Amino acid sequence: MIPTPHIGVAEKGVIAETILLPGDPLRAKFIADNYLEDPVQFNAVRNMLGYTGAYKGKKISVMGTGMGIPSIGIYSYELIHFYGVKNLIRVGSCGSFQEDVKVRDIIIGMAASTNSDYASQFDLPGTFAPAASWTLLKKAVDVAEQKGIAVKVGNILSSDIFYDDNQDSWKKWARMGVMAVEMEAAALYLNAARAGVNALCILTVSDSLVSHELVSAEERQNTFTQMMEIALELA
Repeated sequence: MIPTPHIGVAEKGVIAETILLPGDPLRAKFIADNYLEDPVQFNAVRNMLGYTGAYKGKKISVMGTGMGIPSIGIYSYELIHFYGVKNLIRVGSCGSFQEDVKVRDIIIGMAASTNSDYASQFDLPGTFAPAASWTLLKKAVDVAEQKGIAVKVGNILSSDIFYDDNQDSWKKWARMGVMAVEMEAAALYLNAARAGVNALCILTVSDSLVSHELVSAEERQNTFTQMMEIALELA
């Protein structure tokens, strides 16, 4: 095989069947440097850093995906269809929609509502609900309980819009019980469902649209370690 346009790997097996997918490539490097045994870099195309190593003796990969549904749509498709990845776990940040969802809380996305038109490509005769893999979701919750890490499980919003012209539009999602907003999970869940593989999104709350509290970019990159440790156990 030849490398794909976005991942510079020419053969299967270099990338593990389980991969962690942070949006920020520097978060991928942080995970590789701090958690993986003998990590080997497999990708630097467009500076979207990717590494394969071992965690507690199990082979696992990590790679950045960039921001937004189009970007993770490309990377997840190539990982699944060209490199044989079976378990794709997004580890990212999100903004809280709920008063009881605080900064630094961990959310596991059971489903991903969206304002994106990404699902239209599948020409479905109705509205598909992008949802996590039950296998990965249950295991992540079990791991969190074993580690004594509190998590919240529920619906999130994958939005195409960061700077919304209607600054109060998030409140309509909040009224429906949506916990938080991010920008990638729906495409990941849709691609995984179409291919029959597993996907999960684990998030740490970086800011709150309710309280307006937020953490720094450096904190987002380097300190959201509990969600990383949950995800690594899913290999």
